[in-house]
Amino acid sequence: MYLDYYYFVLIVPVLIISLIAQSRVNSAYKRFSMVQNMRGLTGAQAAQAVLQYYGVQGVRIEHIHGRLNDHYDPRDNVIRLSDGVYGSCSVAAIGIACHEAGHAAQHAENYVPIRFRNALLLPAQIGSNAALPLAIIGIFLGSQLLMNFGIFLYAAVMLFQLVTLPVEFNASRRALSVIETTGMLAPQETEGAGKVLRAAAMTYVAAFAMSAANLLRLLLLARNRRD
Repeated sequence: MYLDYYYFVLIVPVLIISLIAQSRVNSAYKRFSMVQNMRGLTGAQAAQAVLQYYGVQGVRIEHIHGRLNDHYDPRDNVIRLSDGVYGSCSVAAIGIACHEAGHAAQHAENYVPIRFRNALLLPAQIGSNAALPLAIIGIFLGSQLLMNFGIFLYAAVMLFQLVTLPVEFNASRRALSVIETTGMLAPQETEGAGKVLRAAAMTYVAAFAMSAANLLRLLLLARNRRD
């Protein structure tokens, strides 16, 4: 009873928000992927321009297949840009490519939130897979140890999502700042790139809200079980 009640009260509303946020990303990307920038810059060229602006060296820019799976991999020191970004001249592609290059600049500068996020990466990875099953099994078996361990792991997931927010917001600010400073895009094009990046940022807010809701749900379930 408690499981269903807390799920519908806490999780379902956040899930709806998450779906809306993802829909906005897809809509913004679709809209501005059809708008070509006037300078004819590709996503790969834009990412390279951001790296040069920050004086970052040794970072490769590679093409990967897929859609909206662009990322910077600090382990291999490579920016991977998807089919619709690497060779595309769209406004959306420029914004996304510059955002990923912003992450490379963060790592090069040893940006403090990046260090916190890296420290939380392993427990967050473990927690994302094991925390909920462990906590719920512990709650229904009456095992305080399993319950507390699951909640602890999920707290690491929530903290990871929380620290991710300034990392993502900062990467977008860096991207838009370089775009504006260098004149990479015209003002109206910059506005479009900003809309794409702001829509993407809301998905990270929604992910944090989901982890916070799940943690609260576990805490309430544990409290009810103890009572």
